[in-house]
Amino acid sequence: MGIIISEKIRGKLLEKHNVTEKEVSECFYNRDRKALKDTREEHDTDPPTLWVISETNHCRALKLIFMVKDGNAILKSAYEANQTEIDLYERCADHL
Repeated sequence: MGIIISEKIRGKLLEKHNVTEKEVSECFYNRDRKALKDTREEHDTDPPTLWVISETNHCRALKLIFMVKDGNAILKSAYEANQTEIDLYERCADHL
């Protein structure tokens, strides 16, 4: 699966969240659990919005929010995950 990051999102990641494209790639490849679907009404999209939490190679836990289209992950956002999100993900996401 390829990762598509638009220029607008790439800028937002760096400026707002201090997240690099390299960190996003590391998290996608380091993950050990399946993605969860964002079921909140305001995030209802077609294709569905998914999210995962995974660590970079330097153990920084990031939440990645994306859609899958034509076999590619289209990144919507990525930021440092908080403990509530980590706990939810570990409780609800199945291992790969």
